[in-house]
Amino acid sequence: MRVVIAAGGTGGHVYPAIAYAKEFQQHDPGGSIVFVGTGKSLEGEILGKEGFGFEPIQVEGFVGRGVFHMIRSFVLLLKSVGRAVQILRSHHTDLVIGTGGYFSPPVVFAAWLLNIPRVLLEPNAMPGLANRVLGPLADRVFLAFDSAVPFFSPSKVKVIGTPIRKAFVLENAPPPPKKVSHLLIFGGSQGARAINSAVLKAVESSARLREQVTMTHQTGADDYERVKAAYEQLGMMVDVRPFLFDMPCELAKADLIVCRAGASTLAELSAYGKVGILIPFPQATHNHQEMNARAMEGAGAARVLLQSELTGQRLAEEIEQCMTDIHHLQEMAGRSWALRKVHATEQMVHECLSLVGQSG
Repeated sequence: MRVVIAAGGTGGHVYPAIAYAKEFQQHDPGGSIVFVGTGKSLEGEILGKEGFGFEPIQVEGFVGRGVFHMIRSFVLLLKSVGRAVQILRSHHTDLVIGTGGYFSPPVVFAAWLLNIPRVLLEPNAMPGLANRVLGPLADRVFLAFDSAVPFFSPSKVKVIGTPIRKAFVLENAPPPPKKVSHLLIFGGSQGARAINSAVLKAVESSARLREQVTMTHQTGADDYERVKAAYEQLGMMVDVRPFLFDMPCELAKADLIVCRAGASTLAELSAYGKVGILIPFPQATHNHQEMNARAMEGAGAARVLLQSELTGQRLAEEIEQCMTDIHHLQEMAGRSWALRKVHATEQMVHECLSLVGQSG
């Protein structure tokens, strides 16, 4: 089977797509998988490491932009539909998967024009605008949260969870943390300056953090030099990197995580039974990251700290609270593990094979 996946922009869109691309390969080793995205260097680097082909399209987002930019984005959208039609025809596509984001509409719409089966993946508690617009054109819609069901036709919806790579799938629950000795900090694939700055202030203000924990800190490429230099000035030996390609390894080592609240991130935390201090990205469309974070917090599996309340002192207090109350941290880790849905990828692929008339 020949599958085209619209996924790009951030690791949060690309990595779930890689998960089900690899699952498709297991079911059909002779098939082909091609990604379509924005052409950003991070996409190419991630997909290149995973061995997948890539086709760029030129398209921009509409939400929160001025009138001139919206007109420009609309013109690019029309052009990108034509480009998407060319891509789908050239690859003799059997199935198109849209993962949300502004790069999905031209590809999914082109598939509708060509009568190619179409599925959508919506991993957030509040569906994004792109997937809500594309819902009527889709044959199947796969969701991670029950709260997203009312936005789509019930006959098309399957609530399966967020696809994760097999490297995240553990057979047995990991041992609960006995103490907080290693922190993992990351602000998404592109980093988060606000989180980076708060962490630096936190370790500066807390001797306990400086002396009792080690850290791995993903900064994003743009903030790497600043953060690395700041740790050096503090005399701290911190593993500072612009991007983390082996996230399963990093999660396995961590006792506590400070991170954003993208759907993929939360699915990966649960797959390892890890506890996060979640700092939702405040500019996320329709505030979906806070809704994701609140769902995990409501299940007793995470702590939420809004960016509007984020200071170095407050973050240090949150981390030190987890260090002090290990029994509660262990309870949260158990609840995080209970939330995991590790069969989402396999279930989605079986549904897609059924959609195109192939056995699973």
